Amino acid sequence: MGLLRIMMPPKLQLLAVVAFAVAMLFLENQIQKLEESRSKLERAIARHEVREIEQRHTMDGPRQDATLDEEEDMVIIYNRVPKTASTSFTNIAYDLCAKNKYHVLHINTTKNNPVMSLQDQVRFVKNITSWKEMKPGFYHGHISYLDFAKFGVKKKPIYINVIRDPIERLVSYYYFLRFGDDYRPGLRRRKQGDKKTFDECVAEGGSDCAPEKLWLQIPFFCGHSSECWNVGSRWAMDQAKYNLVNEYFLVGVTEELEDFIMLLEAALPRFFRGATELYRTVGKKSHLRKTTEKKLPTKQTIAKLQQSDIWKMENEFYEFALEQFQFIRAHAVREKDGDLYILAQNFFYEKIYPKSN
Repeated sequence: MGLLRIMMPPKLQLLAVVAFAVAMLFLENQIQKLEESRSKLERAIARHEVREIEQRHTMDGPRQDATLDEEEDMVIIYNRVPKTASTSFTNIAYDLCAKNKYHVLHINTTKNNPVMSLQDQVRFVKNITSWKEMKPGFYHGHISYLDFAKFGVKKKPIYINVIRDPIERLVSYYYFLRFGDDYRPGLRRRKQGDKKTFDECVAEGGSDCAPEKLWLQIPFFCGHSSECWNVGSRWAMDQAKYNLVNEYFLVGVTEELEDFIMLLEAALPRFFRGATELYRTVGKKSHLRKTTEKKLPTKQTIAKLQQSDIWKMENEFYEFALEQFQFIRAHAVREKDGDLYILAQNFFYEKIYPKSN
Protein backbone atom coordinates (compact mmCIF):
# COMPACT_ATOMS: atom_id res chain seq x y z
CA MET A 1 0.00 0.00 0.00
CA GLY A 2 1.59 3.24 -1.11
CA LEU A 3 1.98 6.36 0.98
CA LEU A 4 -0.94 8.71 0.83
CA ARG A 5 0.20 12.17 -0.22
CA ILE A 6 -1.89 15.24 0.37
CA MET A 7 -0.96 17.79 -2.23
CA MET A 8 -1.65 21.45 -1.44
CA PRO A 9 -2.43 23.90 -4.23
CA PRO A 10 0.57 26.11 -5.09
CA LYS A 11 -1.14 29.26 -3.76
CA LEU A 12 -1.79 27.59 -0.41
CA GLN A 13 1.80 26.37 -0.29
CA LEU A 14 3.04 29.92 -0.92
CA LEU A 15 0.71 31.29 1.76
CA ALA A 16 1.94 28.64 4.22
CA VAL A 17 5.59 29.57 3.54
CA VAL A 18 4.84 33.28 3.95
CA ALA A 19 2.88 32.63 7.15
CA PHE A 20 5.75 30.54 8.53
CA ALA A 21 8.29 33.25 7.65
CA VAL A 22 6.15 35.93 9.30
CA ALA A 23 5.76 33.76 12.39
CA MET A 24 9.53 33.24 12.60
CA LEU A 25 10.17 36.98 12.24
CA PHE A 26 7.61 37.66 14.97
CA LEU A 27 9.26 35.12 17.27
CA GLU A 28 12.73 36.54 16.63
CA ASN A 29 11.42 40.03 17.35
CA GLN A 30 9.85 38.85 20.60
CA ILE A 31 13.08 37.07 21.61
CA GLN A 32 15.04 40.25 20.93
CA LYS A 33 12.60 42.27 23.05
CA LEU A 34 12.92 39.74 25.86
CA GLU A 35 16.72 39.93 25.71
CA GLU A 36 16.55 43.74 25.83
CA SER A 37 14.20 43.56 28.80
CA ARG A 38 16.53 41.10 30.53
CA SER A 39 19.47 43.45 29.93
CA LYS A 40 17.52 46.39 31.41
CA LEU A 41 16.52 44.28 34.40
CA GLU A 42 20.14 43.23 34.97
CA ARG A 43 21.22 46.89 34.92
CA ALA A 44 18.48 47.84 37.37
CA ILE A 45 19.43 45.00 39.72
CA ALA A 46 23.10 46.00 39.49
CA ARG A 47 22.28 49.62 40.37
CA HIS A 48 20.17 48.43 43.31
CA GLU A 49 22.99 46.20 44.56
CA VAL A 50 25.45 49.10 44.36
CA ARG A 51 23.10 51.36 46.35
CA GLU A 52 22.66 48.65 48.98
CA ILE A 53 26.41 48.29 49.42
CA GLU A 54 26.92 52.04 49.65
CA GLN A 55 24.12 52.33 52.21
CA ARG A 56 25.60 49.47 54.23
CA HIS A 57 28.97 51.23 54.32
CA THR A 58 27.25 54.45 55.39
CA MET A 59 25.43 52.67 58.23
CA ASP A 60 28.69 51.08 59.35
CA GLY A 61 30.16 54.56 59.74
CA PRO A 62 32.55 56.63 57.67
CA ARG A 63 35.77 54.99 56.56
CA GLN A 64 38.98 56.62 57.67
CA ASP A 65 40.33 57.32 54.21
CA ALA A 66 43.73 58.47 55.41
CA THR A 67 44.33 55.21 57.25
CA LEU A 68 43.44 52.81 54.44
CA ASP A 69 46.36 50.41 54.20
CA GLU A 70 47.77 49.25 50.88
CA GLU A 71 45.83 45.98 50.76
CA GLU A 72 42.50 47.61 51.55
CA ASP A 73 43.09 50.24 48.86
CA MET A 74 43.92 47.66 46.21
CA VAL A 75 42.10 47.37 42.87
CA ILE A 76 42.63 44.60 40.31
CA ILE A 77 41.47 44.89 36.70
CA TYR A 78 41.08 41.74 34.66
CA ASN A 79 40.43 42.98 31.12
CA ARG A 80 39.51 39.52 29.93
CA VAL A 81 40.01 38.38 26.36
CA PRO A 82 36.97 36.42 25.06
CA LYS A 83 37.24 32.60 24.97
CA THR A 84 40.37 32.26 27.09
CA ALA A 85 38.75 30.54 30.11
CA SER A 86 37.90 34.00 31.44
CA THR A 87 34.53 32.96 32.87
CA SER A 88 36.10 29.97 34.60
CA PHE A 89 38.72 32.16 36.25
CA THR A 90 36.30 34.96 37.13
CA ASN A 91 34.01 32.50 38.91
CA ILE A 92 36.91 31.66 41.23
CA ALA A 93 37.04 35.35 42.19
CA TYR A 94 33.28 35.37 42.82
CA ASP A 95 33.51 32.26 44.99
CA LEU A 96 36.23 33.81 47.16
CA CYS A 97 35.04 37.42 47.48
CA ALA A 98 32.82 36.96 50.56
CA LYS A 99 35.39 34.88 52.42
CA ASN A 100 38.35 37.14 51.53
CA LYS A 101 36.28 40.33 51.93
CA TYR A 102 36.55 42.17 48.63
CA HIS A 103 34.11 43.26 45.92
CA VAL A 104 33.77 41.82 42.42
CA LEU A 105 32.29 44.02 39.68
CA HIS A 106 31.59 43.17 36.05
CA ILE A 107 32.31 45.95 33.54
CA ASN A 108 29.39 45.57 31.11
CA THR A 109 30.02 47.60 27.96
CA THR A 110 27.36 48.14 25.29
CA LYS A 111 27.54 45.34 22.70
CA ASN A 112 30.76 44.16 24.39
CA ASN A 113 32.66 47.00 22.71
CA PRO A 114 36.24 46.79 24.08
CA VAL A 115 36.99 50.45 23.23
CA MET A 116 35.53 53.08 25.56
CA SER A 117 34.65 56.62 24.51
CA LEU A 118 36.93 59.32 25.91
CA GLN A 119 34.24 60.49 28.33
CA ASP A 120 33.64 56.93 29.51
CA GLN A 121 37.38 56.49 30.04
CA VAL A 122 37.33 59.51 32.37
CA ARG A 123 34.28 58.16 34.23
CA PHE A 124 35.82 54.70 34.54
CA VAL A 125 39.14 55.98 35.87
CA LYS A 126 37.31 58.19 38.38
CA ASN A 127 35.16 55.26 39.55
CA ILE A 128 38.09 52.90 39.95
CA THR A 129 40.24 55.34 41.90
CA SER A 130 37.69 57.11 44.10
CA TRP A 131 34.95 54.53 44.72
CA LYS A 132 36.13 53.66 48.22
CA GLU A 133 33.02 51.61 49.06
CA MET A 134 34.15 49.09 46.43
CA LYS A 135 37.69 48.69 47.71
CA PRO A 136 39.37 46.31 47.70
CA GLY A 137 37.88 45.58 44.29
CA PHE A 138 38.21 43.07 41.48
CA TYR A 139 36.89 44.48 38.18
CA HIS A 140 36.49 42.28 35.11
CA GLY A 141 35.18 42.82 31.60
CA HIS A 142 35.93 42.59 27.88
CA ILE A 143 37.75 45.93 27.59
CA SER A 144 41.11 46.80 26.11
CA TYR A 145 43.96 48.04 28.26
CA LEU A 146 43.56 51.59 29.57
CA ASP A 147 46.58 53.57 30.75
CA PHE A 148 45.54 55.23 34.03
CA ALA A 149 48.72 57.35 34.09
CA LYS A 150 47.30 59.46 31.24
CA PHE A 151 44.61 60.70 33.61
CA GLY A 152 46.99 61.89 36.32
CA VAL A 153 46.03 59.35 38.98
CA LYS A 154 48.49 58.77 41.80
CA LYS A 155 47.90 55.05 42.19
CA LYS A 156 47.26 52.77 39.25
CA PRO A 157 45.26 49.52 39.48
CA ILE A 158 46.86 46.11 39.11
CA TYR A 159 46.26 44.55 35.69
CA ILE A 160 46.13 40.79 35.15
CA ASN A 161 45.04 38.72 32.15
CA VAL A 162 45.03 35.31 30.45
CA ILE A 163 45.64 34.58 26.77
CA ARG A 164 45.30 31.50 24.60
CA ASP A 165 46.72 29.87 21.49
CA PRO A 166 45.22 32.16 18.79
CA ILE A 167 43.78 29.45 16.53
CA GLU A 168 42.29 27.52 19.45
CA ARG A 169 40.72 30.74 20.72
CA LEU A 170 39.19 31.54 17.31
CA VAL A 171 37.81 28.01 16.88
CA SER A 172 36.23 28.16 20.32
CA TYR A 173 34.70 31.57 19.59
CA TYR A 174 33.42 30.41 16.17
CA TYR A 175 31.42 27.54 17.69
CA PHE A 176 30.40 29.59 20.72
CA LEU A 177 28.59 32.08 18.45
CA ARG A 178 26.64 29.18 16.91
CA PHE A 179 26.00 26.75 19.73
CA GLY A 180 26.81 28.56 22.98
CA ASP A 181 28.23 26.58 25.87
CA ASP A 182 27.23 24.57 28.93
CA TYR A 183 27.29 27.69 31.13
CA ARG A 184 24.06 29.19 29.73
CA PRO A 185 22.77 26.52 27.32
CA GLY A 186 19.38 28.15 26.74
CA LEU A 187 20.70 31.52 25.63
CA ARG A 188 20.19 32.30 21.94
CA ARG A 189 23.49 33.04 20.17
CA ARG A 190 24.13 35.47 17.33
CA LYS A 191 24.91 32.80 14.71
CA GLN A 192 22.50 30.19 16.00
CA GLY A 193 21.26 27.90 13.23
CA ASP A 194 24.46 28.07 11.17
CA LYS A 195 25.68 24.44 11.08
CA LYS A 196 28.78 25.08 8.97
CA THR A 197 31.94 23.66 10.55
CA PHE A 198 35.06 25.72 11.07
CA ASP A 199 36.85 23.61 8.44
CA GLU A 200 34.12 24.32 5.90
CA CYS A 201 34.22 28.01 6.73
CA VAL A 202 37.99 28.21 6.14
CA ALA A 203 37.75 26.17 2.93
CA GLU A 204 35.10 28.55 1.56
CA GLY A 205 36.93 31.68 2.72
CA GLY A 206 34.16 32.72 5.11
CA SER A 207 34.34 35.98 7.04
CA ASP A 208 33.78 34.45 10.51
CA CYS A 209 36.97 32.38 10.24
CA ALA A 210 39.08 34.82 8.24
CA PRO A 211 42.64 35.51 9.50
CA GLU A 212 41.51 39.04 10.43
CA LYS A 213 39.35 37.48 13.18
CA LEU A 214 42.56 36.30 14.86
CA TRP A 215 43.46 39.95 15.59
CA LEU A 216 42.13 40.30 19.13
CA GLN A 217 44.66 39.51 21.84
CA ILE A 218 47.18 42.06 20.53
CA PRO A 219 44.70 44.99 20.51
CA PHE A 220 43.37 44.00 23.96
CA PHE A 221 46.87 44.46 25.37
CA CYS A 222 47.79 47.38 23.11
CA GLY A 223 44.93 49.58 24.32
CA HIS A 224 42.76 52.45 23.17
CA SER A 225 44.99 53.94 20.45
CA SER A 226 43.61 53.75 16.91
CA GLU A 227 46.69 51.91 15.66
CA CYS A 228 46.00 49.10 18.14
CA TRP A 229 42.97 48.10 16.10
CA ASN A 230 44.68 48.38 12.73
CA VAL A 231 44.83 44.70 11.77
CA GLY A 232 48.39 43.53 11.23
CA SER A 233 50.07 46.59 12.77
CA ARG A 234 53.63 45.90 13.89
CA TRP A 235 53.46 48.98 16.15
CA ALA A 236 50.40 47.51 17.88
CA MET A 237 52.20 44.24 18.58
CA ASP A 238 55.27 46.03 19.96
CA GLN A 239 53.05 48.17 22.20
CA ALA A 240 51.16 45.08 23.38
CA LYS A 241 54.46 43.43 24.33
CA TYR A 242 55.59 46.56 26.14
CA ASN A 243 52.34 46.77 28.12
CA LEU A 244 52.44 43.06 28.98
CA VAL A 245 55.90 43.41 30.50
CA ASN A 246 55.58 46.85 32.08
CA GLU A 247 51.90 47.36 32.92
CA TYR A 248 50.62 43.87 33.81
CA PHE A 249 51.30 42.23 37.15
CA LEU A 250 50.85 38.74 35.71
CA VAL A 251 49.61 37.28 32.41
CA GLY A 252 48.85 33.57 32.29
CA VAL A 253 47.85 31.19 29.53
CA THR A 254 44.66 29.15 29.27
CA GLU A 255 46.62 25.95 28.83
CA GLU A 256 48.28 26.42 32.25
CA LEU A 257 45.47 28.10 34.18
CA GLU A 258 46.09 26.27 37.45
CA ASP A 259 49.69 27.51 37.61
CA PHE A 260 48.45 31.06 36.94
CA ILE A 261 46.02 30.79 39.87
CA MET A 262 48.74 29.34 42.11
CA LEU A 263 51.08 32.27 41.39
CA LEU A 264 48.31 34.79 42.06
CA GLU A 265 47.52 33.19 45.40
CA ALA A 266 51.18 33.31 46.42
CA ALA A 267 51.65 36.95 45.34
CA LEU A 268 48.21 38.46 46.10
CA PRO A 269 46.74 36.43 48.98
CA ARG A 270 44.45 39.33 49.95
CA PHE A 271 42.30 38.37 46.94
CA PHE A 272 43.29 34.81 46.04
CA ARG A 273 43.83 33.03 49.36
CA GLY A 274 42.33 29.56 48.87
CA ALA A 275 42.07 29.88 45.08
CA THR A 276 44.38 26.99 44.17
CA GLU A 277 42.65 24.47 46.37
CA LEU A 278 39.24 25.69 45.21
CA TYR A 279 40.24 25.29 41.57
CA ARG A 280 41.70 21.82 42.15
CA THR A 281 38.72 20.46 44.08
CA VAL A 282 35.79 22.29 42.52
CA GLY A 283 36.89 24.56 39.71
CA LYS A 284 38.14 22.00 37.23
CA LYS A 285 34.72 20.36 37.21
CA SER A 286 32.21 23.13 37.77
CA HIS A 287 33.98 26.21 36.43
CA LEU A 288 35.48 25.06 33.17
CA ARG A 289 33.10 26.34 30.54
CA LYS A 290 32.87 24.09 27.49
CA THR A 291 31.76 25.35 24.09
CA THR A 292 29.04 23.10 22.69
CA GLU A 293 29.41 21.16 19.41
CA LYS A 294 33.03 22.27 18.97
CA LYS A 295 34.95 20.26 16.36
CA LEU A 296 38.72 20.42 16.24
CA PRO A 297 40.05 21.78 12.93
CA THR A 298 42.03 19.57 10.58
CA LYS A 299 45.76 19.92 9.99
CA GLN A 300 44.98 21.37 6.56
CA THR A 301 42.80 24.09 8.08
CA ILE A 302 45.43 24.98 10.67
CA ALA A 303 48.16 25.07 8.01
CA LYS A 304 46.07 27.42 5.85
CA LEU A 305 45.55 29.87 8.72
CA GLN A 306 49.21 29.69 9.66
CA GLN A 307 50.14 31.08 6.26
CA SER A 308 48.63 34.40 7.28
CA ASP A 309 50.85 37.25 8.49
CA ILE A 310 48.14 38.05 11.05
CA TRP A 311 48.42 34.59 12.58
CA LYS A 312 52.21 34.92 12.66
CA MET A 313 51.95 38.16 14.64
CA GLU A 314 49.27 36.92 17.04
CA ASN A 315 51.23 33.72 17.56
CA GLU A 316 54.43 35.65 18.15
CA PHE A 317 52.64 37.65 20.84
CA TYR A 318 51.24 34.46 22.39
CA GLU A 319 54.67 32.81 22.43
CA PHE A 320 56.12 35.98 23.97
CA ALA A 321 53.49 35.95 26.74
CA LEU A 322 54.02 32.22 27.33
CA GLU A 323 57.79 32.73 27.67
CA GLN A 324 57.26 35.55 30.19
CA PHE A 325 54.84 33.44 32.22
CA GLN A 326 57.11 30.39 32.26
CA PHE A 327 60.06 32.58 33.31
CA ILE A 328 58.08 33.97 36.27
CA ARG A 329 56.86 30.52 37.22
CA ALA A 330 60.37 29.02 37.09
CA HIS A 331 61.57 31.57 39.65
CA ALA A 332 58.54 31.19 41.93
CA VAL A 333 58.00 27.44 42.30
CA ARG A 334 59.86 24.17 42.67
CA GLU A 335 58.80 20.76 41.43
CA LYS A 336 58.64 17.68 43.62
CA ASP A 337 57.15 14.32 42.60
CA GLY A 338 55.41 15.91 39.65
CA ASP A 339 53.72 18.65 41.71
CA LEU A 340 54.58 22.33 41.94
CA TYR A 341 55.20 24.08 45.26
CA ILE A 342 55.54 27.81 45.88
CA LEU A 343 58.98 28.82 47.08
CA ALA A 344 59.29 30.40 50.52
CA GLN A 345 60.78 33.87 50.94
CA ASN A 346 64.27 33.74 49.50
CA PHE A 347 65.80 36.98 50.75
CA PHE A 348 66.48 38.74 54.05
CA TYR A 349 68.02 41.95 55.32
CA GLU A 350 71.38 42.30 57.08
CA LYS A 351 74.10 44.84 57.89
CA ILE A 352 71.51 47.33 59.04
CA TYR A 353 72.95 50.69 60.06
CA PRO A 354 73.06 52.81 62.09
CA LYS A 355 72.96 50.38 64.97
CA SER A 356 70.38 51.04 67.63
CA ASN A 357 71.74 51.81 71.12
